[in-house]
Amino acid sequence: VQLQASGGGSVQIGGSLRLSCEASGGTLSNRAVAWFRQAPGKERTFVAAVNWRGTGLNYGGSAQGRSTISRDDVQNTVFLQMDNLKQEDTAVYSCAATKGEYSDYHVYAYDYWGHGTLVTVSS
Repeated sequence: VQLQASGGGSVQIGGSLRLSCEASGGTLSNRAVAWFRQAPGKERTFVAAVNWRGTGLNYGGSAQGRSTISRDDVQNTVFLQMDNLKQEDTAVYSCAATKGEYSDYHVYAYDYWGHGTLVTVSS
């Protein structure tokens, strides 16, 4: 399974972005998918995840209340809607998928990774 993240860009504080993670070469429908982010000089951190069939939505502390993860298995795509963006949200956002159905907070739980998309939030 190959994953392609897109939708990043430059926005002002308080703005919104919708990131997409499109899969090819395999289906996402029976896999959990997550978003992670990595800010310059920092470790990769968990943002959000969704289990198969759209159940079990999980959010990291930074995303709670400001982000929504969703999936469209017909399009083989997972989305991350981010609202009320803050400067500290500036990072490279990557999506990842498991071989199984259930998500996890840990990087090591994911078997497939896409290249990230850069989100820059400025005043």
